[in-house]
Amino acid sequence: MSGQPATTEPAATGRWHESPQMMMRRPETDKGTGLPSAVPGARSENGPVAAAAEPRAGLDTTAVLPYASSRASTRTRWLRAWMMTAPVDVVALLAPLLVTQNYWRGTLANAVLTVSVFAAGGLYRARRHLSILDELPSLSGRLLASGAVVAIVAAYRHDSVPYVSGFMHGVALSAALVVLGRACSRKVTLLARRRRWVEHNAIVVGAGPIGVELARLLRRYPEYGLRFVGSVDTAPPDHGAAVPLLGTLDDLEHLVRLLECEVLVIADPDCPESVLMEALLRQADSARDLWAVPRLWGSRSHGGYPDHIGAIPIVKIGDTTFSGPRWAVKRASDVVLATTALLLLSPVLLLCAIATFLDGGRGIFFHQERIGRYGKPFQVVKFRSMRPVDEHESQTKWSIAHDRRVGPIGRFMRRTSLDELPQLWNILRGEMSVVGPRPERPYFVEKFSAEYPNYAMRHRVPVGLTGLAQVSGLRGDTPISDRARFDNYYIENWSLWLDVKVVLRTVAEVFRAGGR
Repeated sequence: MSGQPATTEPAATGRWHESPQMMMRRPETDKGTGLPSAVPGARSENGPVAAAAEPRAGLDTTAVLPYASSRASTRTRWLRAWMMTAPVDVVALLAPLLVTQNYWRGTLANAVLTVSVFAAGGLYRARRHLSILDELPSLSGRLLASGAVVAIVAAYRHDSVPYVSGFMHGVALSAALVVLGRACSRKVTLLARRRRWVEHNAIVVGAGPIGVELARLLRRYPEYGLRFVGSVDTAPPDHGAAVPLLGTLDDLEHLVRLLECEVLVIADPDCPESVLMEALLRQADSARDLWAVPRLWGSRSHGGYPDHIGAIPIVKIGDTTFSGPRWAVKRASDVVLATTALLLLSPVLLLCAIATFLDGGRGIFFHQERIGRYGKPFQVVKFRSMRPVDEHESQTKWSIAHDRRVGPIGRFMRRTSLDELPQLWNILRGEMSVVGPRPERPYFVEKFSAEYPNYAMRHRVPVGLTGLAQVSGLRGDTPISDRARFDNYYIENWSLWLDVKVVLRTVAEVFRAGGR
């Protein structure tokens, strides 16, 4: 067990002190620049720290690069605890097959269900404090629930008490092995962290009392798996500070690349949350995890399965973009849903095409430039509801809801959103998603991004055929600030079930003709 590390050592005061071991690792510096001539583990976009020869003005990189010179961090940065925990769980759940294969279907079903329930319950998420005793209540409850579900199905399919009894013996064996395997895997993980075989460079955002204490704890207790390399805050570096203050939030993006930082711990930065989020979102291309100390964390206890560094609670902030497994799941669901919709709605699409042709002749499709993910333009496809006078009107006219050029067919298609159906093709091409922030024209993207600070953050993810803002009544002439708020809420709280809810609400809006 990791136990709870003692926190009785007084917080560091005065100038940050290096241990003799850290001083021995200080590399030689270039006399011309004062920068380390070669630092193991410190790289840049162009390779090993030749990039450090082009530092940003005001960055005290000579004070921090020695802390980042970790060979272990370079060799093992790709390792994660779940890479050992998940296989151990699978082996433990399938172990009853070594005793008997009479219940192999139930054993396989129990293994699949249990691993899925573990994943949904966060038992494969990254954690800083590791203890099997902390995990035991959650493990036990999920093991019992999964075993009970499979046992009920087995009892329904096999009207035989001995069969179900024998199967439950196997479930009990696998549950015991899961707990034992977890205990062993946690021991191995803690050993690897304490020996510094596995560690990740971390920058603490905030140089106040909490940030100073976090830095001290990370330096003293390697079992958290983080190598503290310095702090950033809004104030410029102070060489008499209690921790190495590398620079300001404006320097964070450069420091993340320079130090190959993989973890940011948000402690107590002296800035508004909007400023902090703007700085963090500039790291969209960086492979780093975000952890944060909850505000008002001393006022109440946090339920669930809390995590902490020392006595300071921390929470992991989910990915603020769609990447990795999240993006794979969302993209797969988009392809399946768009393909199914095109097949099922093909008669409706044909009727809409005929009606558009009868209403205005040739040119049933309307192509218009919109801004997609990461600000990339693409051509959106819609059924034509009117003909603009010229391209300038098409790009800059905000609403045509009351335009007399919109005929009865076009008005009906807009109210039922049937004119949006050709965008299913944009989804299949990967330019859009089923659910996401609605795409806007370049003129208005530039205008709204300048007027509303959070508007540009919508483009972290693919734009959508429908969105949370639209099904919440924010269509047409509604406040842009409200739309941006709903869109960013969707991004930061995304789940597959949230997409399902938005799609169901969209269908309801279509049937009640609640469109534009």
